Amino acid sequence: MTQGAQAQDAAGRMPGQIKYIIGNEACERFSFYGMRNILVPFLISSVLLQYLPEGSEREAMAKEVFHSFVIGVYFFPLLGGWLSDRFFGKYNTVLWFSLIYCAGHACLAMFEGNRTGFFTGLFLIALGSGGIKPLVVSFCGDQFDQTNKDKAKVVFDAFYWIINFGSFFASLFAPLLLRHFGPAVAFGVPGVLMFIATVIFWAGRRQYVNVPPSGADPDSFMAVVRTALGPRGRGDGKGGTAIAWTGIAVAALMLALWALQALGVAVPWPEAFGFVITACLALGVLIAAVGVGASLQLERARGLHPDAAVDGVRAVLRILIVFALVTPFWSLFDQKASTWIIQGNAMVIPHDQWWWPSWLVKDAAQMQALNPLLVMLLIPFNNLVLYPALRAMGFQVTALRRMGWGIAFSGVAWIVAGVLQLWIDGGAEVSLTWQALPYLLLTFGEVLVSATALEFAYSQAPHAMKGVIMAFWYLTSTFGSLWVLLTNAGVRNDGFRALIAQSGMSEPAFLMFFFAAFAFVAAAAFALYARRYPMQDNYRVAA
Repeated sequence: MTQGAQAQDAAGRMPGQIKYIIGNEACERFSFYGMRNILVPFLISSVLLQYLPEGSEREAMAKEVFHSFVIGVYFFPLLGGWLSDRFFGKYNTVLWFSLIYCAGHACLAMFEGNRTGFFTGLFLIALGSGGIKPLVVSFCGDQFDQTNKDKAKVVFDAFYWIINFGSFFASLFAPLLLRHFGPAVAFGVPGVLMFIATVIFWAGRRQYVNVPPSGADPDSFMAVVRTALGPRGRGDGKGGTAIAWTGIAVAALMLALWALQALGVAVPWPEAFGFVITACLALGVLIAAVGVGASLQLERARGLHPDAAVDGVRAVLRILIVFALVTPFWSLFDQKASTWIIQGNAMVIPHDQWWWPSWLVKDAAQMQALNPLLVMLLIPFNNLVLYPALRAMGFQVTALRRMGWGIAFSGVAWIVAGVLQLWIDGGAEVSLTWQALPYLLLTFGEVLVSATALEFAYSQAPHAMKGVIMAFWYLTSTFGSLWVLLTNAGVRNDGFRALIAQSGMSEPAFLMFFFAAFAFVAAAAFALYARRYPMQDNYRVAA
């Protein structure tokens, strides 16, 4: 929208174009969670994995496909954000990626029995969904200015609510569509919703405020990092450049070994580590090595870049350590749509109980609807009841403490899930109702971690680095799913299988307790780092 169009909004009024963005988000979230939450049960029973025997092997492959998909969804925000900022702007980037998104849904509906067509659809959805993920919220924020900024909080609250609203109904009804009408309809309906979302977004094109792309920033995060690691003269480095180049070499070696193995060459690289695992490991090594190297030599960039930019990079590097310690949480959280569905399929749905809504809840996958429902209940409960009560008792409810406890609560959720699995393995008929308890604990952990992390990152990163922080935040989910894939690959190892056999537990039960322990270790490490983290306050000064 032009400056003249901006003037049409009276001072202090809600921008009229917001309805298009909110409507788009509601339909898009239904489409995404609708297909995402039926992906694992569809794959387990589909002809796509018929080359595997029914049972644990097919379930493990379904989990691998699901978490590979999640990795893509949370990796592609890097691409969408870069294209938007450098070249096309938010509106054009969202619209074009939305069309890719629609094409992906069409592939799922049309190629339910064709592996190439179906997996192409998953790739397109990951690309489209990930591409728009970092842009829609910020595009919504662009519609406000100093005259009506007080309305922005109302819209952002509505935005978060509508995400969970769409997720709730998608989680509830998509499994019913799959159960009663088959995969073509079950994947087709989310595709129709995504097409409607795109049309709604396009309909507001003449009313939007379109902030032009910023283009190349000479003082961006990567520009400062390159200066810190670049040649500057003898004696002024601290080994950071060597560390960074070592990481780059190791990452390149990983990819080369995978490529050689794919070509049939015998190389010392695990066969179970496919391209997705290898690429994510290489990316992790690259980020860690460049981050450590840059932090050691960051002062070299001072004088060539403004002090604010250099200090901003240092703040981001500190936040990255916090984010890295959060990744185990996502490895537990995202498995509610894979491992917990598989567990739920082995439980008994209590249709004979008067209080069970048999007319609506007919499938274990529908238990996922508890997550968005609980989010909508827990956020106001925490803000209005729990946090004030804790403060009244003298407890400081800091952002880092909330996040650490959130990781720990996710571990408790998985202990409960592990106990349920032991009951199932022992031959007991376990009611699906029991899954409500781990869902409650996991969702409580999610509210403590996810909502708090965005607040924390916003307060710690300078304004110019907030976009970079969002990109790295999405990567925490990518690496969370990486830990799941690595564990899945490890289970194929004879030594790991022997360890599970010695425990006397089934593979699912062992892995549930394993992930619980993983979360507790991460929570302890998080607490240790949080104690010495130098808190900043980078909120904008009031005009």
